[in-house]
Amino acid sequence: MSTSTIHPMLNTAVKAARAAGAIINRASLDVEAVRISQKQVNDFVTEVDQASERIIIETLLGAYPDHGILAEESGSTHGNPNASHVWIIDPLDGTTNFIHGFPVYCVSIALAVHGKLEQAVVYDPTRNDLFTATRGRGAFLNDRRIRVSKRVRLNECLLSTGFPFRPEDDFNKYLRLMGEMMQRTAGLRRPGAAALDLAYVAAGFSDGFFELGLQPWDMAAGALLVTEAGGLVGNFTGEANFLEQRECMAANPRIYAQLVPLLSGYSKFGSVQAKQEVNESAKTLSLSNKHE
Repeated sequence: MSTSTIHPMLNTAVKAARAAGAIINRASLDVEAVRISQKQVNDFVTEVDQASERIIIETLLGAYPDHGILAEESGSTHGNPNASHVWIIDPLDGTTNFIHGFPVYCVSIALAVHGKLEQAVVYDPTRNDLFTATRGRGAFLNDRRIRVSKRVRLNECLLSTGFPFRPEDDFNKYLRLMGEMMQRTAGLRRPGAAALDLAYVAAGFSDGFFELGLQPWDMAAGALLVTEAGGLVGNFTGEANFLEQRECMAANPRIYAQLVPLLSGYSKFGSVQAKQEVNESAKTLSLSNKHE
């Protein structure tokens, strides 16, 4: 997508992401000097996250003062709380990687209009990789059109995921899930930045992604990249309602269909089979009520 045809709101998001990326890159030159605090066990926030978030909010609200903003670090909305246009921001996805000098992290910015994702930017400052998407106009990496992978066999696929790190996470559940996926795929990776994981699915660098416990700002931009690149995104039962559900699965359509029966049993919504049984029993009950 050339800069002449780029949507003006996407252009503003790109400007914001690059400004944040510049702050992150400068700080990465001396990570030891970065001040770090803990939100909870193993969940970190740095002054870099906060500075990155400030420049993004200033840039977006400077251009669109009537828009709303949902941002991770401030944990609240900014701008117009009743806005139809809401920017969903993760100023530094992969903070734990960043504070260790592990170069896998990104800036994630999405725009939802009346609750529907319309614009997306995921920017990797260490590689200067810019992933962008506008609804209905495709997904791009550095101005080159990207598509999800064409693989059709799960056992040939490389999938990415997240590992549990919060005290309330169900470690045994994760271990069962990962054990099952490791045996059915060519490889399982845990890069450590969900937004970038989703961007890599969109670009075909990996064949799928799944993770529990995610927030909207972890998924919003990456999800639009995936769908605009020809992939599917949903919760673990395969339904499109995922952004507020804290579980996310993404892949090309053929692999997505193979992941649903595997992951649905680990969904808080129950397995596909269980849901079918509930539906069948509901039908039976309805019929018996009619005959009484």
